[in-house]
Amino acid sequence: MRQLSALDAQFLNFETDTNVANIALLSIVDGELDRDELAGLVERRAALIPPLRQRIFPVPLGLDHPYWVQDETLDLDYHVRELALPPPGSDRQLAAQVARLHARRLDRRHPLWEMYVVHGLAGGRTAVYTKLHHAAIDGVGGASVLAAFMDLSPHPAEPPAPGPPAPPDRAPEVAEMLGRTAVRLAANPAYVLRFLVEAVPHLDEIPLVSRLPGAVTVSRVTRRLSRGLTGREEVPELPRLAVPRTPFNGPVSAHRRFAFAEFALADVKRVKNAFGVTVNDVVMTMAATAVRRWLIAHHALPGEPLVAGIPFSLHEAGDDGRNQVTLMITSLDTQVADPVERLLAVHESMGRVKDRFALAPARWLRHLSQGMPAALMGLADRAAFGLVAQTSPAVNLLVSNVPGPQIPLYLCGRRILSQYPVSVVTDASGGLNITALSYDGRLAVGVVACRTMVPDVWSVTEYLGEALDELLALC
Repeated sequence: MRQLSALDAQFLNFETDTNVANIALLSIVDGELDRDELAGLVERRAALIPPLRQRIFPVPLGLDHPYWVQDETLDLDYHVRELALPPPGSDRQLAAQVARLHARRLDRRHPLWEMYVVHGLAGGRTAVYTKLHHAAIDGVGGASVLAAFMDLSPHPAEPPAPGPPAPPDRAPEVAEMLGRTAVRLAANPAYVLRFLVEAVPHLDEIPLVSRLPGAVTVSRVTRRLSRGLTGREEVPELPRLAVPRTPFNGPVSAHRRFAFAEFALADVKRVKNAFGVTVNDVVMTMAATAVRRWLIAHHALPGEPLVAGIPFSLHEAGDDGRNQVTLMITSLDTQVADPVERLLAVHESMGRVKDRFALAPARWLRHLSQGMPAALMGLADRAAFGLVAQTSPAVNLLVSNVPGPQIPLYLCGRRILSQYPVSVVTDASGGLNITALSYDGRLAVGVVACRTMVPDVWSVTEYLGEALDELLALC
């Protein structure tokens, strides 16, 4: 029995019919894959992956964060499903189906994951779409969960022999939960104080808060005081970023669009080497160029840079499965017309963020979650999302680049040809998300968007390709 952390619970609390907290991976395998064969693999390995067997157990009246309890009757007929695309089984048909699946909320009466085998793809391929709730796992943890189903050769490895059975993961008694709630409420002022002490020096990192009058000054002064008392190295200053309005900011709908594309990682590295930047800088610049071209096509390019939210992992060795993620903000220089100047501007912005993060990891999201009583958090999260969507966006969009394995992997003996990330859009983070994942010499990009905001989502992937070609031509 494990209680959700405050940050885990936050991903449950903000969820509505339109703000859905699913993260997913779309894998394309070579050849036909039978649903029963995949279900058998899941059954054999599920014991190694606790989130697959845990469901939510709420505290009465929502007075505290819920608990994870063992689901003793894991229903694979429910969790592992199959469907087929109509001919010709194109990538766009597959993406449309994934968009529909991704927009659906997971049923909290079951462990928070679903897996779909998709038949009928052109070329004799099969797709496997796996989604998990962000409350159960973050992007890094989700990658490790899915890796447990994959093998390094076409011959699936046998799972290790089970150890001694663990004691049953019983559901907590009401009295026990209420007792723990009382302890947490008594400790809440300490959490608030800790948030104030640790977050005030970093107010300039927090979306919306950083734009309040005096926030940057207070942040700078408290950092200097702290440096004088502790001798810590001064962290780089962050610019004060105004978030311009774009067509993909505001309340998102309940419907999604999804598109995906692949690029040679060698081409990305060629640009990196030619201009003395990083792979991540090239990916961020590709995103900036693609969004710039989309905004120009829709007569909506702001004269100032966009503001991108970048998820950063805080995972360390020995971490459990809880969310260990924070959000950093940076400028995305869509207003710069010259592609090389745009790349160098992105490189400078990302360097400042990385230097700042290396010296002082941004843990404000975790501390903020812990500092609020659980009974108020759900209401506050939903109210904040609605307010941000109607007034001033926190960021324009999310952009992420996740390093992946550079060797071929296999699922049920079939080679995995491609793996595409499928991420989150919300009222607060914007109706567009561009996430890249490298795998086996390729850079795979998944673009998720609100259907009403960015109906032509495939144009974004086309612009990504054009952005890379433009930089390659200048090498």
